[in-house]
Amino acid sequence: MKIRPKRLQPGDTVGVLAPCSPLAMETLPEKIDFLEELGLKVKIGKTVGLTGKYLSGTDDERIEDLHEMIEDKEIKAIFCLRGGYGAARIADKIDYQLLNENPKIFWGFSDVTYFHNAFQEYSDIVTFHGPMLSSVVQKKLSDFSKRMFQQLFTPFEIQYDEKISSLHTIVPGVVRGELTGGNLHRLMSTMGTKFEFDARGKILLFEDIGEPLQKIDGMLNQLRLARKLDQAAGFVIGDFAELEKGACIEDVWAIFEEYLKPLGKPAVAGYKIGHCEPNIAVPLGVDAILDADTKLLRILPGVE
Repeated sequence: MKIRPKRLQPGDTVGVLAPCSPLAMETLPEKIDFLEELGLKVKIGKTVGLTGKYLSGTDDERIEDLHEMIEDKEIKAIFCLRGGYGAARIADKIDYQLLNENPKIFWGFSDVTYFHNAFQEYSDIVTFHGPMLSSVVQKKLSDFSKRMFQQLFTPFEIQYDEKISSLHTIVPGVVRGELTGGNLHRLMSTMGTKFEFDARGKILLFEDIGEPLQKIDGMLNQLRLARKLDQAAGFVIGDFAELEKGACIEDVWAIFEEYLKPLGKPAVAGYKIGHCEPNIAVPLGVDAILDADTKLLRILPGVE
């Protein structure tokens, strides 16, 4: 059983950092306003405002910022500003025992998938796959997505069915297991490293953006050859946005069907989790029940 961080209370202080790609500073105030509207106080990380060609500061600056926020007893949660690229560059420099000794909420997605996987494996802590603060702009982050931040204050079981989005059962059946995963491309980049994701008995979440059908097929084939798909207990297929011209989401589901149907593991596609709106935030590292027959996904709370 992984460590569930403590729930937030109004008035708590949270940290905001940029551990991956940089963010245009002129958009920062609205991100801070959003957190303050939730009743939170905000500490800005040293990496916020640092710029490079594609990284928010040097590796040393980003790892130092992360460590300081983890050690800071006043900070109860860490929110990532944006994804992009950079998590994998510092994954082997993180003091994982530090987070294990100072458990707190860690929130983000996309490139942050690399952190999620590493923190669950080496810090043994539940993390949150949710919208980046870079998405917090009027008309971009829906009210539904914003409401999902409330799970950090009041623990509740997430129940996802077709009232939220149309779902497609790829393989029927019911399974219970630990929910893990995230961005498919970033999960693939863990292969062959000490951070290679563990699929054994897990319900795997996959989402991605801007990948051609051929590459999606190639990534799934590599997971098949590595026995990751065979080791998993079930599959939650999230959003695959910005497909190549002429492709549709049904083409993506057809690729998943080709790889997952022979396995006989419960699998459902169409979840609004990922680079989409709404973007339903979910805890990773907690138990979930996937009922592919009734198209109901139930996820236990991520905080205590």
